[in-house]
Amino acid sequence: MEQVTALFARIAGAGTLSPQLLLWLGALTMALIMALVMAACAIVFTWAERKVAGFIQSRYGPMRVGRWHGIAQPIADMLKILQKEDIIPADADRKFFILAPFVLFIGSLMAWAAIPFAPGFVAADLDMGLLYIFAASSLVTIGILMSGWASNNKWSLYGAARGAAQIVSYEIPLALAVVPVVLYAGSLNMTDIVVAQQGGIWKWFALRNPFLFVSFLIYFLASIAEVNRTPFDLPETESELVAGYHTEYSGMRFAFFFLAEYANLFLVSCIATAVFLGGWGHPVPGLNFAPALVFLAKAVLLVLAQIWIRWTLPRLRVDQLMHVCWKVMIPLALVCLAGSGVWMLAFVRFA
Repeated sequence: MEQVTALFARIAGAGTLSPQLLLWLGALTMALIMALVMAACAIVFTWAERKVAGFIQSRYGPMRVGRWHGIAQPIADMLKILQKEDIIPADADRKFFILAPFVLFIGSLMAWAAIPFAPGFVAADLDMGLLYIFAASSLVTIGILMSGWASNNKWSLYGAARGAAQIVSYEIPLALAVVPVVLYAGSLNMTDIVVAQQGGIWKWFALRNPFLFVSFLIYFLASIAEVNRTPFDLPETESELVAGYHTEYSGMRFAFFFLAEYANLFLVSCIATAVFLGGWGHPVPGLNFAPALVFLAKAVLLVLAQIWIRWTLPRLRVDQLMHVCWKVMIPLALVCLAGSGVWMLAFVRFA
């Protein structure tokens, strides 16, 4: 954000704007950029998911709108959803029903602030950046519960209860999986974590030792559950709960849920890129061109992997979902944490 505030200071002239005003202008600009990134995620990844799903199922997917492979289909969908009627059920809790999509959206938007896309390009370079991201993204749980309760619909409430239980449960292995990285980097600052992995592919934490590699896999699988994607999409099971916690929503309010889902999909991939895959660092040592494009390329590949998993694996049952979390992922994450500590003492400190 320092670069943005410096740009405003140069445009306005030295001493023209107060430091407080420059700070506010920088914060608002970065928030606008992050909101545009979230919107771009929804536009790009909805089209990509349809095309990947079509490829996996031996069909074309969107082909007509925009001529080249239906490239303008997301824009047509956006225009259509803007014209849909905004309906609020008569028996719904009106205040919370209206507020829930915004809480979900804001929780996702806040987490983006500490993601370092390139050297110096981070909205808030916090010393506790990783902890802040987990705390901010937890606000999504409140939005899901609020939407399910306010809808006054049993299917929405079931979906919200499932969503809250799933997200709260899978936050534990998700957090435990990144603790070994914090041990190696010696910092919770996201930029420091990325800098600690510079120097080529073998410096990336995911490839430092077997325990960190397994931690990366645990994080990746738990992150799919965190964003309610198949095979962990129990809060939205259309065969059981119509559409889960957002059953009663329509128009732009539904679009906020849709937007937050794809933004969170990209967010967890960006976190994995920064924490485990070297961030903006090139696989080949010595190369340092286009760091932001390198970061985005890694994150997009992880998103495509999540889309691939969605259209390949069947949905788990609720009991299987919780069994995987509490009896498989959490014990395995604790083993990786202990193993990484021992590996660090044996091969790093005394190397």
